Amino acid sequence: MKIMQAMAGAEFGGAEAFFVRLANAFQRVNSIEQKVIIRENPNRAALLRAGGVEPIEMKFGGRFDFATPRALKREINKFNPDVVLTWMNRATLMCPKGDFVHVARLGGYYDLKYYANCDHLVGNTEDIVEYLAEQGWPREKAHYLPNFVSGEQADSLDRGAYYTPKGVPLIVALGRLHENKAFDTLLRAVARVPDVYLWLAGDGPLKEELQKLAEELGIKPRVRFLGWRDDTAALMATADLFVCPSRHEPLGNVVIEAWAQGLPVVAADSMGPGMLIENMETGVLVPIDDEIAMSKAIRAVLKDPNLSERIARQGNNEYRENFTEDRVVASYMEFFEKVTG
Repeated sequence: MKIMQAMAGAEFGGAEAFFVRLANAFQRVNSIEQKVIIRENPNRAALLRAGGVEPIEMKFGGRFDFATPRALKREINKFNPDVVLTWMNRATLMCPKGDFVHVARLGGYYDLKYYANCDHLVGNTEDIVEYLAEQGWPREKAHYLPNFVSGEQADSLDRGAYYTPKGVPLIVALGRLHENKAFDTLLRAVARVPDVYLWLAGDGPLKEELQKLAEELGIKPRVRFLGWRDDTAALMATADLFVCPSRHEPLGNVVIEAWAQGLPVVAADSMGPGMLIENMETGVLVPIDDEIAMSKAIRAVLKDPNLSERIARQGNNEYRENFTEDRVVASYMEFFEKVTG
């Protein structure tokens, strides 16, 4: 089967990271011949090449970028794919019509005006699929295919290199430093739990504001702003607890990553984590924007080894049953075979 993927995403992000994982996974499937088009991005291109994928980079600019649609059409005509899988609004809108099945993958509740020319839409949560149907998209052409994360284990990092004492409880959190991620709530929760250290991995527009808040709360000595990281497994191997405080999180890919590493999870009950986690079984859920409840949940997991071990073990079981590379790639293959006949 010949599959072309086109990604016009941002420099960093969950969808962008999963795109790289999926492209590299497809490259390992003997029955797939693949071509990958990406927005110009040296780091993403390097990650793809490390997986054996040689990407074609295009501008994917704004409304006056007439070159990219022409170049994309030229590559499609040369490759003659069975399926074109587009990621994000811009790549989807620039994809021409042709003798192939056009599938767009959505990781959020996007405006469907960009997707009118698609044959099928894929949502990475069942709630997104329901949203598509509610917006008038034909239900038989809306499909649920989850993300996967790597289960590869990593060695823990040297805490001393990050000025973090050995033996102190360590929380890790990941994500774009954006209002939706509610890292301000997490900082306020950490302020209520003495001796706990926090490693916050990510970058974004609220970085300076969050650093200032940590200083105002008197917890700056216990918080490390690590910037964007590609060593998620190592970060989680070093930590005692993963916390996802998001106000808005359609999927909660980071929860699956923590499960894959056998790390206990505390999360705000936003859409994605709330659908993934069975409270007190595969993680602990707390109300959105409730730093008091979050601090109590953090204390409970860190102080109760039985609770910590149970939610970590059962979260890992959930990952193995539903979110491994083998299971998700097999689901994509079944879907492609179905829609291409």
